[in-house]
Amino acid sequence: MRVLGIDPGTVVIGYGVIDSVDGSVTMVECGALTSPARLPISERLSNLYNQLCEIVSRHQPDVMAVEQPFVGKNVSSALAIGKAQAIAVLAAANKGIPTYEYTPAQIKQRVANYGTSSKEQVQKMVRLQLGLSEVPEPADAADALATALCHISEVHLSNLLAEQT
Repeated sequence: MRVLGIDPGTVVIGYGVIDSVDGSVTMVECGALTSPARLPISERLSNLYNQLCEIVSRHQPDVMAVEQPFVGKNVSSALAIGKAQAIAVLAAANKGIPTYEYTPAQIKQRVANYGTSSKEQVQKMVRLQLGLSEVPEPADAADALATALCHISEVHLSNLLAEQT
């Protein structure tokens, strides 16, 4: 299974592509898609959407896993990130790719076994789980890989539970 993980943003979208075969996971590619912050949000989102469509076409993932925005005290920031989340879902839907969404706490729980892990702890676990020599850069890419790893963990857990019934 090939999973495209997405860490949405309106200036930077982190992405990470992971292959999972017979319980073994490997990183295919990761990085960050950017759009100038000075552009109006509609142009930034269009630019990011087009870049994301290129990633989807190039890697042809089986599924997309997207981090849901964290709604803390800054609701307007969460709404803006929700727009970036929507373009990621749209890019997948237009190619017939199923999309799964995970909260930051779910991602931390599945990747680092603790729902309130620090960003650094999650990044170290991403490095370890993927057998990388360094933590992936930029941080948005590491977060996207964590989202993809979360999905793989969820699928594995669902399969185990299905075997029990």
